[in-house]
Amino acid sequence: MSENIYMPYQMRIEKITHEAPGVKTFRLKFINEEDENKFNFRAGQFGEYSVYGVGESTFCVASSPTRKGYIECTFRQTGKVTSALQRCEEGSVIGFRGPYGNVFPLEEWKGKSLLFIAGGIALPPMRCVIWNALDLRENFKDITILYGARTVPDLVYKHELKEWAERGDVKLVTTVDPGGETPDWKGEIGFVPAVLEKMAPKSENTIAIVCGPPIMIKYTFPVLDKFGFTDETIYTTLENRMKCGFGKCGRCNVGNVYVCKDGPVFNLKQLKELPAEY
Repeated sequence: MSENIYMPYQMRIEKITHEAPGVKTFRLKFINEEDENKFNFRAGQFGEYSVYGVGESTFCVASSPTRKGYIECTFRQTGKVTSALQRCEEGSVIGFRGPYGNVFPLEEWKGKSLLFIAGGIALPPMRCVIWNALDLRENFKDITILYGARTVPDLVYKHELKEWAERGDVKLVTTVDPGGETPDWKGEIGFVPAVLEKMAPKSENTIAIVCGPPIMIKYTFPVLDKFGFTDETIYTTLENRMKCGFGKCGRCNVGNVYVCKDGPVFNLKQLKELPAEY
């Protein structure tokens, strides 16, 4: 009999981290040691996370493939499945199937500088590749991270932001929307595209990786263009509109592209070839 491609791995929640209002990170361990031994993934891929009897939902793998023995996912409570996941406790068993999709081409980026630009809950899809690059730090030149959220409480991975800020080999810039600051806030105040323009990033030998709300991305791309980034040097990842992971349900279909198979990682040149309404 052929293997059931929809059968998930059984995963135990080893650790739960409360990141922001309604946002949690799960550290997941394989229950079956054989599953763990044969599992591998690369930065940028995603999976289907399920609560038995409720359903499954799509998130990126938020941990780096350089960190062995577990995977992590970060999600916001938005619907039936994520609400069920929110109710899970450490020690609970959930399902995971994957990995699916294409990857960030880190091998092609060797010797280049990396500029990460993220907004809100969109930092998790980039956390995987950030840690992947930091764990292979000798392969890259400058690494810069610009991360913004609506308010200070909405910033995710606060403990890791502190760690990145204290590293001498990373430049971290954090910002919150006007009115979202707290009395002790020491970061920038302003929308991500405006802060990026103030930073005036150098495009020479640099890859920009962008992920955030559509409105943020819309106004970030022109700023990158202004500073000389080409369509081939700007990357993003699309997680919306995915359901089955195989391109069979058709939910992720855009023109002649299936996001779960041909993505979720695209450069701007590839995005511009998609239908304008997307």
